[in-house]
Amino acid sequence: MQRFGFREGIITVSGICMAGFLLQLTVGSFDFYLLAAPVNYMAAGMTLLLCLLTVFVRNSLFIRWFTGVPLTVCLLSALVLLTLIMGLTPQQETSNFPAKLGFNAMTTSWAFVLVYFVTILSLGSLIVRRLCSFKWRDYVFYLNHIGLWIVLLAAGVGSADMERYIMYVQEGETEWRVYDAGENVKELPIAVQLNDFDMETYPPQLTVIDLQTGAPQPEGKPDYYQIDVKQPEGTIDGWEISLLEYIHNAIRNSDSTYREVPMPGATPAARIKAVNPKTGETHEGWVCGGNQAQLFMTLKMSDNQSIVMTVAEPKKFISDIDVYTESGEKKHAGIEVNKPLKIGDWTVYQYGYDNTAGRLSSYSSFELVYDPWCNYVYIGFALLAVGMFFLIINGKRNES
Repeated sequence: MQRFGFREGIITVSGICMAGFLLQLTVGSFDFYLLAAPVNYMAAGMTLLLCLLTVFVRNSLFIRWFTGVPLTVCLLSALVLLTLIMGLTPQQETSNFPAKLGFNAMTTSWAFVLVYFVTILSLGSLIVRRLCSFKWRDYVFYLNHIGLWIVLLAAGVGSADMERYIMYVQEGETEWRVYDAGENVKELPIAVQLNDFDMETYPPQLTVIDLQTGAPQPEGKPDYYQIDVKQPEGTIDGWEISLLEYIHNAIRNSDSTYREVPMPGATPAARIKAVNPKTGETHEGWVCGGNQAQLFMTLKMSDNQSIVMTVAEPKKFISDIDVYTESGEKKHAGIEVNKPLKIGDWTVYQYGYDNTAGRLSSYSSFELVYDPWCNYVYIGFALLAVGMFFLIINGKRNES
């Protein structure tokens, strides 16, 4: 063991990185799509087999160093350094020398791939070596290391099978077609039916605009009053604003009044009073931002200025959908941002809508992600979570 330590680890990892940079300069980036199924399953099997074969030489000087702390620290340091470079370098196509080394596409650079692969081999060989002298008291070690190994392996070889698409679905219709990277129509083994689209919005703001330019006043640093029934008074561009009435879902009741009607075409409206404290000039009336179903309404202050209502910002938007797969599976859900639907190996995310139409959007867009290796990653994280839980519990016991 005295012959192998940190010096050899640094030399080995540096050599791996140099080999990766040379491959990057000669053959270009690593093509992960070469690992698409069933190749990635064979690659995962071969990686597992290589780790298992180390059982026959587990007590050799090399394997003890290969699975020991010095090389592990060097490998992890290299991964951290490459990840740091990735974070500091724009991941886009350029023609400078760092880009030729793969810094602009780090996850597909040969240096990153080789260090990542050797880390998986080292970690797997360590697990095999420790399992050969299995001890129940080391269960936390097994949970953490096996979980991490599964995550690294599944995330690495599984990335070749991951597919992402944006699908646009009209309300009341079913869609299964998307455009691929080449702008060609592609039929998917999954279909989405949009039953309804709904949106919740925040109360809008009021501001004074110049009728000639449309610019909010004062120019350069405009004032806004956030409508809030709990704080019905504010100031914009020298005018004292009093909120007399606010209807979040309003429709026009006459040429100059509104009433509350909770329907898709409804829009926020407010009856306000504006007072100029210097002159005592007073204006009172309704203000509405309008939408595709209703005209806007402003409160004219002078020949040059009016008080207007801004477009209400979305609070959340929900799509009521049914999802079908070729296998006959069907799921119904109301999905929104950060609340996707998982069905088989597919995950459906809320992506967007018609921003100009707002609540009246006639379609909803979804991001469809196909990731058959995702469940393996979840299993790995679950093992890690259990291992960390017991690690914390054992630490508290030792303290007491």
